Amino acid sequence: MSANLWSSIPAEWQVGLTSCRSEIEAIDQKLVQCEKSGVLVVPPRDQIFASLAISPSEVSAVVLGQDPYPTLGHATGLAFSVPNGTSPLPGSLRNIFKEVVSDCGVDSAADCTLNSWTKQGVLLLNTSLTTEEGIRAGHLAWPWQPIVLSLLLHVVSVNPNVVALLWGNAAKDYSRLFNSACVVESAHPSPLSASRGFLGSKPFTRTNDILAANGRSTIIW
Repeated sequence: MSANLWSSIPAEWQVGLTSCRSEIEAIDQKLVQCEKSGVLVVPPRDQIFASLAISPSEVSAVVLGQDPYPTLGHATGLAFSVPNGTSPLPGSLRNIFKEVVSDCGVDSAADCTLNSWTKQGVLLLNTSLTTEEGIRAGHLAWPWQPIVLSLLLHVVSVNPNVVALLWGNAAKDYSRLFNSACVVESAHPSPLSASRGFLGSKPFTRTNDILAANGRSTIIW
């Protein structure tokens, strides 16, 4: 079972995670323990690394959140994304779409899966890739930090001017990895904090300005 989680990681991302094999195996063992004890982990095992479906060379922007939605059926492995048909939308995603309208002057072109963003090179990553059903930030003690750190370092090595949208304090801890001119920071879009610095922060046009200045395609948000 310990190889299963590793084998779900695309080969072009495995290159950047070789130093984290022991942490990935430790998480795999924790997942097995949860499965045996009936503890429900979200997202499902086969979606934990869903954000890595795009190759490192395709990543032009990273949206970094905190941890998956704890509500059963919401977490997809893509930060802030939920499956089509989810109603009501989580508060964080509602605020993200609200800010797109305020910032860009039009409704978001994305649906709630945010797949159109990933197809344009947006890596939707959390600082912790799992949690337990009903428990926010339930796996912060799991060894996700070195794994996420290695993923981000791999992205930066491929694209030194990747834009980092860092939403919330957990995400801001990774700002040192990026070119400071390419960092767009704000509060988390959660209803608990969105009014304290996310709403009105204009992250989407700021990101496109940086991309354009570096000769990269802008994103249709």
